[in-house]
Amino acid sequence: MAEARKTTPDMITQIVLDAYKDAPDPRINEILRELIKALHGFAKAVQLKPDEVISAAQFLTRAGQISSEKRHEFILLSDVLGLTMLAETMNDDLPEGAFEPSVLGPFYREDAPMIEHFDNISRGDNDGLPALVVGQVRSIDGSPIPRAHLDIWQTNNNGLYENMDDSQPDFNLRGQLSADEDGRFAFWTVKPEAYPIPTDGPVGDLLEAGQRHNMRPAHIHFIVSAEGFKTIVSEVFVRDDQYISGDAVFGVKDSLLADFVQVDEPEIAAKYDMVNPFWRLNYDFVLVEGERAKHDFSTTR
Repeated sequence: MAEARKTTPDMITQIVLDAYKDAPDPRINEILRELIKALHGFAKAVQLKPDEVISAAQFLTRAGQISSEKRHEFILLSDVLGLTMLAETMNDDLPEGAFEPSVLGPFYREDAPMIEHFDNISRGDNDGLPALVVGQVRSIDGSPIPRAHLDIWQTNNNGLYENMDDSQPDFNLRGQLSADEDGRFAFWTVKPEAYPIPTDGPVGDLLEAGQRHNMRPAHIHFIVSAEGFKTIVSEVFVRDDQYISGDAVFGVKDSLLADFVQVDEPEIAAKYDMVNPFWRLNYDFVLVEGERAKHDFSTTR
């Protein structure tokens, strides 16, 4: 009788790969095989212990337990591990000068109210310092894109999105806006401020274990789209923010840095019932031809 072979780690990996080899969808088949190889390779590289597997399972369980329709801890986890930005960057085939993608984040809320040009998306009593955002949506060749669509959201000066803060009005600091026939747009909001991502869940434990802070530099989120052009999910950042070189979710790109300038324009301020001076941001969005995609993720209030 032949002596039984001792099972090795590589044998386990191959057994698992063989078990999933008949997945009929080619893309699922590819993802499963590479996931198994990468996951097993990680376990071998760090000599993962059985109790650490249990700890990881408990970590993921806690991420599920704290998640809700208002908050998605797994997206936040992907963000702080850089996975979100890695996937965005790997799939970024845009030419130089195009509006670059960044993280959607876990607080996007669809169906924000439509606004007109120069309307104010700040609907709270103390959201922050007024800011006028103006610009143009253009194609890569410089021609304007008529009726391009902007979906906009940000926090107020307490660092919370409205769906996480019952003291804010519904859809506060959120809005959708159509550019005019020349691709131009303008809306009032508040100057964004840096804010902390939540640390009361397992993502907070991960940041603490890695000795990382939980701050995001000041930014405004945008989804910019138009018929016949690639939809871009991104953010525009305050260039001189103190956290610009240490974003907790790695979302900053050089092309997304912008200058908020304090201006003295009493006639404009009076026309729109704003204080003077106020902050102004001039920023153009440059799109490339492609598919106008729709994202199926949204939080609720």
